[in-house]
Amino acid sequence: MSIDLPSPEYISRSVALAIEEDVATGDLTAQLIPADRTSKATVITREDATLCGRAWFDEVFRQIDTRVQIAWKAQDGERVRANQLLCELTGPSRALLTGERTALNFLQLLSGTTTETSRYAEALKGTQCRVLDTRKTIPGLRLAQKYAVRCGGGTNHRIGLFDAILVKENHIAAAGSIAAAVAEARLVNSKVMVEVEVENLDELQQALAAKVDRILLDNFSHEDLKAAVHITRSHQNKGIELEASGNMSLETLRTVAETGVDFVSVGGLTKHVRALDLSMRFA
Repeated sequence: MSIDLPSPEYISRSVALAIEEDVATGDLTAQLIPADRTSKATVITREDATLCGRAWFDEVFRQIDTRVQIAWKAQDGERVRANQLLCELTGPSRALLTGERTALNFLQLLSGTTTETSRYAEALKGTQCRVLDTRKTIPGLRLAQKYAVRCGGGTNHRIGLFDAILVKENHIAAAGSIAAAVAEARLVNSKVMVEVEVENLDELQQALAAKVDRILLDNFSHEDLKAAVHITRSHQNKGIELEASGNMSLETLRTVAETGVDFVSVGGLTKHVRALDLSMRFA
């Protein structure tokens, strides 16, 4: 699987901050070990999962001690089984001990995001619908989690407030109407996607009339989702994408997708993260 990583600079900054908060002025406990001692260690997963976060794991040990060598046995985006060996490490014992927790934190968090995303992507197989993430991410780790979503077979929504325009209820209220908000959006930046969040079929018609690029159907009933798809797929509205959102779960996902919407957005992919259960053991 070839999925673009965030920039090396971003990964380096993220890791440096994590090391700073954990190590600060030095690892006191690691000093119990002779400075010249070397060790071997292995990392395994204790549960079935989809792996993600190798670059962050590697960067932790690169910043702590470049003598640490890591041999990976699985790739980002690869399905792994409980008790499977993920990687082997060799190097100074102190460095392995100091980097252990921070490296595993990145790997377990991002693998948790990827694993959850893969479950949603699997549930959508056979439909034309794709699962989207949101901006409900862990502060400072958005690009990392967005990468993890891609590794799990998901699709990224906008990265932030700078690369697309999403007109929501408060924007509409402040602008005066959907038409006024969309018109202003086109003046602000005519090159980015303009999406409008609507809460009923009347607002859907207003968004269609404004010729937006995508419409977010917020908490629509199943029947209203089907009606929204039917209305939007009429000839004059061809090409406008539909995104369903609001209390999505694995249990309801397939039913929503089969209404014909293009996307289902799920904040829980990055917000409700359960870290993967990993273990690092010295040989």
